[in-house]
Amino acid sequence: MTWFMVALVLVAAAAGLLRWRRPAWYWLAFGALLAMLRVVVRYGSVMDACGLTVPPSRWRLALARAANRPVPGPRAPRVLRIRPTRTGLVLRLGLRPGQDAFDVAASCDRLRHSFAMYGVTSRELRSGVVEVRMTGYDVLKRVQMPVRTTTGPMRVPVALREDGAVHYRDYRAVPHALTLGATESGKSVYQRNLVAGLAPLEVALVGIDCKQGVELFPLARRFSALADSPDTAADLLDALVAHMEGVYQLIRAEQRITADVPDAEIAADIWSLPAHLRPVPVVVLVDEVAELALYANREEEKRRDRIITALARLAQLGRAAGIYLEICGQRFGSELGKGITMLRAQLTGRTAHRVNDESSANMAFGDIAPDAVLAAIQIPTDMPGVAVTGDSTGGWARIRAPHTSLRQAVNTCNRHADRTPDLPALAPFRPVLGIPAPAEVAPAVESLPATT
Repeated sequence: MTWFMVALVLVAAAAGLLRWRRPAWYWLAFGALLAMLRVVVRYGSVMDACGLTVPPSRWRLALARAANRPVPGPRAPRVLRIRPTRTGLVLRLGLRPGQDAFDVAASCDRLRHSFAMYGVTSRELRSGVVEVRMTGYDVLKRVQMPVRTTTGPMRVPVALREDGAVHYRDYRAVPHALTLGATESGKSVYQRNLVAGLAPLEVALVGIDCKQGVELFPLARRFSALADSPDTAADLLDALVAHMEGVYQLIRAEQRITADVPDAEIAADIWSLPAHLRPVPVVVLVDEVAELALYANREEEKRRDRIITALARLAQLGRAAGIYLEICGQRFGSELGKGITMLRAQLTGRTAHRVNDESSANMAFGDIAPDAVLAAIQIPTDMPGVAVTGDSTGGWARIRAPHTSLRQAVNTCNRHADRTPDLPALAPFRPVLGIPAPAEVAPAVESLPATT
C-alpha cells in the first residue's frame, strides 16, 4: 500500500510538472483521457444548464402515459462522435428538432467553463450536425505545427489556429490577401513562413521590397524577380501586366469552343489548360505597400498612380492568369490616396497582427467581419506573431505562425533554388546573385586635444 501511494504521488507530481512546463505532453499523457471522462460524465447536466436541451416530443409523452411510466426529461443533442486530437477534443453533435447551430455557438464560452477546457469553438458541418472543437491548452503560446499537413498545388500551411487546426493559405480559394501589422508585430515572420511554404512548389515568386530589399533580397535565389525601389517596382508591375495579357492570349487560343469539345475542356483560366501548356503561376509579395503610394512631388505622384493602377489591374484580372497578390503594410487606408480602397476591395483574405489603433483594424475587417476588429486590437504586445485572419464570408479566427528565423527561410529558398522559373517578361528584374561590396562609410573625425 505504501509503494502504491508513493507511485501515485510521483505520477501526480509528474503530471503537474508536465502541465506547467510541457502542456502538449501533459495533454497527450493525461489531459485527453481526463477531458473525455469529464465530457462523458457531465454532458447531460451541462447541456441542460446551458439551455441546449429540448422538451420531450408529444409522441414520447403519449407513450409514457400509455405505459404508465414517468414523464421523460428534456433531451440534449446526440453525441455522434467524440475524438481526441493532439491539442484537444472534437465532438460531433446531432441537433434535436427545434435546435439551431447558433444556439451551440452562443454557448461556447459556458461550455468552456463547464468542461474545464481552454477554448471551445463550433461550426456547422451540414444541416442538423455541428462540430465542437475544444482545446486543452493554449496552443498559440508555443506553436508546434503538426508533422503531416494537407498541401495542394497552391495551398501551403502558414500558421496554427486557436482551435488547434492548421491555417492554410489557399490561393485557388482566396487569390489575393492583405496583411497588416505594426512594427515588431510578427508580420515579417508570417511572410517568411509563406515564402518557405511556397519555395518547394512549382510557382514563380516576385517580390517588391522598398526597404532597400532587407526583407526579401536574402531569399533572392528562389525569386524570379525583385524590386527594391518604387521606380523599379513600377517597371516590374508593368511587366507583370504585360505577362498577364500574354497568358490571356494563350488561354484564348486554346479555348476551342466548338460543338464537339466537352464543357470540362473549355479553358477559362490557366488551371483549365493542359499541363504541358499551363503557364507557371506567379505570387507577388509586396512589403510595405505605403512606400509605393506615398509621393512628395508631381513626378512621384505620376509614378504612384502608375503603380496603384497596375496593382488594381492585377487584383481584378490576375486570378485567371495565375497571378496572386500578397500585400503587406502597417496601414492601408484611404489616406494613401485614390485607388487604395478599390484595391483593398479586391483583396479577399485579410490578416491583421497587432495594430496601434482601432482604425488600422477597421481597414482590415471593418467591411467584412466587424467582430474581428475588437479581437485585433486586443492582441498583447508580448505575443508577436499572433494575428486575426478572416475573409469575405465573415468568419474569423486567431492564428499564430511558428517562429522562422531569416536563416531558416534562406536555407529553404537555397535548397529549392532549382525550382525558380525563368519568365521572359520578368528577365530584366531577375536578382543578381552574389555578395555585394560593402558600402563605404565615412571615417569618424577624431577630436583634437583642447588647447590652453
